[in-house]
Amino acid sequence: MTLDLNGRMAEATRLTRAGRLAEAMALLQGLPQKPNSLESAEGCDREPRRPALRNRQLIDMVPSRSGSGPWTAAGFDTQQGNAAPAEGLTQAQVPEAARGFLERLGKLGSGTGLRGMAGHLAKGAKISLRDGARFEERVFANEAGNRRYKLYIPSRYSGEPLPLVVMLHGCKQSPDDFAAGTRMNELAEERGFLVAYPEQPSSANPSKCWNWFSPGDQLRDKGEPSLIAGITRQIMRDFTVDPTRVYVAGLSAGGSAAAIMGSAYPDLYAAICVHSGLACGAAKDMPSAFAAMRQGGPLREGRKHPLPTIVFHGDRDHTVSPVNGDQVIAQSKAGAELQLTTTHGRSAGGISYTRTVRADASGRPILEQWVLHGAGHAWSGGSPAGSYTDPEGPDASREMLRFFLQASEASG
Repeated sequence: MTLDLNGRMAEATRLTRAGRLAEAMALLQGLPQKPNSLESAEGCDREPRRPALRNRQLIDMVPSRSGSGPWTAAGFDTQQGNAAPAEGLTQAQVPEAARGFLERLGKLGSGTGLRGMAGHLAKGAKISLRDGARFEERVFANEAGNRRYKLYIPSRYSGEPLPLVVMLHGCKQSPDDFAAGTRMNELAEERGFLVAYPEQPSSANPSKCWNWFSPGDQLRDKGEPSLIAGITRQIMRDFTVDPTRVYVAGLSAGGSAAAIMGSAYPDLYAAICVHSGLACGAAKDMPSAFAAMRQGGPLREGRKHPLPTIVFHGDRDHTVSPVNGDQVIAQSKAGAELQLTTTHGRSAGGISYTRTVRADASGRPILEQWVLHGAGHAWSGGSPAGSYTDPEGPDASREMLRFFLQASEASG
């Protein structure tokens, strides 16, 4: 049955009130509806050739059973730290769950509830472009599979070497959504660089999360890292890119994937940005992923040299604990002796922050960490035109680009 926008709103509300949040989410995402099929809920019918998909459930999908913990995959009990029966919410939990569901799916600026959800779904894929600029859809394929991606080419591009920033979206996002929320296309037009947005399809993860918790997607030239690196190299082949100014950044699951890319390809990426994400190797499966999201995970050793890294993380992030930002910095530090400088400030929107810079003996900044006080799980300083943004925070996109370019200048 095909429903129009208003029909999807009404049906999603009914399912939410019934405690069937996974089905409501699938309806809003346009996924097939098989509410009585456990295998469908786990994604087993999406790509029969990849049985491992059964274990790639949704991260951050439904409220915790206590009603106060982070959202988790259906059937995972965060209080016990293990799998629990996939039961519906109790009647007492439904109102709070519904409010949380509507807020997380539909909150765009001041819009909430059904109106906010309708506005989110009604957003067209078309993005306004400056005369001469292009926002192209492309595809890369290798033995690990294929991925579509969007590439923004600024109007000023005429064959001269430009920087390239690879942007990895978070769960339940798309390239267009992420571009709108981070405003990276506007910044690329202003400063003159290419921006790529690889797309994670629901066939690879039902919630479109990058599979940062899968060991097969944490290694060089394997799985998703090989696809992201392949996209990067394809752009470098098809366009004139300055190889010393290639960077990767991401939000949440995308931030975790960016940490993996920095660890796996330090020869390809000059610097990375991890916004509200986790360190490379913080988890090895679904249970350890949820544990790491709550309290951090084991640090993977082996780096010989520091990796230029900038981190943004809200200290009120209840989806990915801010301790993970500390762990990303510790991993990128690679045991080096660095000089530390800490400053404090407040954004124009009223969000206070602590900014810590770690520099080498020559004064070159290597690591930069922004702790956003009172902020949650959202792109700082982003536009309400995209999902999971906090317009009141410091401009993470602009600060990230500043750090990236300074890191390349210092090493050049």
